[in-house]
Amino acid sequence: MEPEVTDWRREFADQARAERPDVASLCLLLGAVADPTLGQRGIDAAHIELDRLAGLLPFGLTGARPWALALAQLLGGDHGFRGRAHDYERLESSLLHEVLRRRRGLPILLSVVWIEVARRAGAPVYGVALPGHFVVGFGVPEHRVLADPFDGGRLLAPSDAELLVAGATGAPLKETMLSPAEPLDIVARVLNNIRAWASARPERSDVALWAVELALLLPAHPARLRYERAEILVQRGDFLSGAAELDDYADVLEPVEPATAETVRRRARAARAMLN
Repeated sequence: MEPEVTDWRREFADQARAERPDVASLCLLLGAVADPTLGQRGIDAAHIELDRLAGLLPFGLTGARPWALALAQLLGGDHGFRGRAHDYERLESSLLHEVLRRRRGLPILLSVVWIEVARRAGAPVYGVALPGHFVVGFGVPEHRVLADPFDGGRLLAPSDAELLVAGATGAPLKETMLSPAEPLDIVARVLNNIRAWASARPERSDVALWAVELALLLPAHPARLRYERAEILVQRGDFLSGAAELDDYADVLEPVEPATAETVRRRARAARAMLN
């Protein structure tokens, strides 16, 4: 008898719609879609590693700064978790199980490691989705401490956060930018990064397809993702499925943007014509 094959996409969709979605689980299920060799054993091993790292933190920590310093020492110092510029060129930098293995990754995935290890140890921790650079926050707003996992957990002064935002947007830092990031927003941003990685590599349309399909499984997502999926299907030579998706998207647009809907329908007709 052949072993039962787990539907990781269904598991991802179920976790995304859970009452309290778990960031680590969602990132690892994403990884199982990306890497068929990961499997349940690999997912379990990643959870065990996060538990192990949490168990190495000192007991009795109180206050935001001691927690931030302890995480920086453990993860950035003792275990070498940090990022480098060339990590942006690697898909593995967006996959949690690979980040745990390589101890390298994008800011948001390194932040997920910080958050999950700290949370397991009881720290008051959360993600902070600054424009262009994800960091980690500890403590309540009045005594907030920010740390940058990409830089080994370096603690950020207010001026450092302002420079990060100014460098990404040219705009000043606003208090709303420091709000705790919701789990599904974190996962959506991870998928956005993967889609951006794949869009620069037309030969990796397979990655672009699964990333957009997982994004469509999130409870809230932009309708335009359906158009993106249709375009990827056409790019991959699945002209009929792509055309059908384009027509469905045009139906959504028709009541509010009839001219744009007609443009999309023409794109669907062109896709079907590619079969001739």
